[in-house]
Amino acid sequence: MKIAIFVSGRGSNLKAILDSRENKPQVEVKAVVSDKIDCPAFTVAKQFSILTYSVGNNYGCINNDELIKNLQSLDIELIVLAGYLKLIPNKLLSFYKGKIINIHPALLPSFGGKGMYGMNVHKAVFESSAKVSGVTIHFVDETYDTGKIIAQQCVDISNVVSPEEIAERVLKIEHTLLPFIVGKFAEGKIDYVGNRVVVN
Repeated sequence: MKIAIFVSGRGSNLKAILDSRENKPQVEVKAVVSDKIDCPAFTVAKQFSILTYSVGNNYGCINNDELIKNLQSLDIELIVLAGYLKLIPNKLLSFYKGKIINIHPALLPSFGGKGMYGMNVHKAVFESSAKVSGVTIHFVDETYDTGKIIAQQCVDISNVVSPEEIAERVLKIEHTLLPFIVGKFAEGKIDYVGNRVVVN
């Protein structure tokens, strides 16, 4: 399966997927896309000789129509948002309907929505006095963090003393769950049973 990974930060989940290729030879990362011209994750992409694209209005960026053409030319079958902070435009959503997934650093539907990303999420979880947090992988739709949930994994945070400690624990399971689910997509083992998404 040929995939594109959308990123805004340092690309630790991108690296986790790339590092898992020994176990998931059916997954090929063909492009890394960012909303930033100098995204730190591009360094990771270049180490693996992966094409990079910046989307936006700045010099050196491409627009969404050009992005879709490039993804088409690469025969992209799945788009993975791995720390990508921009809302996906409707045209891209329509073109890749049911083929865009996102990883969120909390247990949706709690602690999601606009502005709930990165440390903002972990601070909200910490301040709520929640005893568990975790990771959610879900399909992407027209609004932030509301698509059907594909997979979740919990982590105990009952004894943490800071949001940073939550972030550290959650990131560890992000790095295992995301490559696993991408592999399941490549194997054709993500299905719908009624309104529920099932991982086989």
